[in-house]
Amino acid sequence: MDETLLIRPADLDDINTIGFLAQQIWPGAYREIISPEQLQYMLNLFYSPDSLIKQMIEDRHQFLIVEQREEAIGFAAWGPAGAGVFKLHKLYVLPGGQRRGIGRAILLFIFDVIRPEGATTLRLNVNRANKAKGFYEKIGFKITGKEDIDIGGGYFMNDFIMECPVPPY
Repeated sequence: MDETLLIRPADLDDINTIGFLAQQIWPGAYREIISPEQLQYMLNLFYSPDSLIKQMIEDRHQFLIVEQREEAIGFAAWGPAGAGVFKLHKLYVLPGGQRRGIGRAILLFIFDVIRPEGATTLRLNVNRANKAKGFYEKIGFKITGKEDIDIGGGYFMNDFIMECPVPPY
């Protein structure tokens, strides 16, 4: 079986794929952390076609799609956040692809993209109860703070802020 990954830039033509993947990944990632109502609210807020268009065009987030055997299995998004700092906005892999090095491959790809743009630090937010925190710590991210972000609808994102130095190679 061919396990080769294709990591490619995503564009407006990939909006439906990104939204579909989010609908497949988020329930498993967040069911024990947030209510079903908040989960649906956040999916609508962050992954509706209009929201993804805004993120890609107005917010200038760069997206990528990960494919294996010509099937989309994950996605990520990032963008500049200040002098030398880039923010990882999203990194998700279908459950069947987790714990197989795909997340690490995505981060290495992003490091390779942002390094020539002068990046020294990659920052992210992760829900304080999300087991993904351990994944990020294994990669080299450290908790630098926490914040509670009001996302409307009476909901908050209760996150750790984590940062990792961009490797020089």
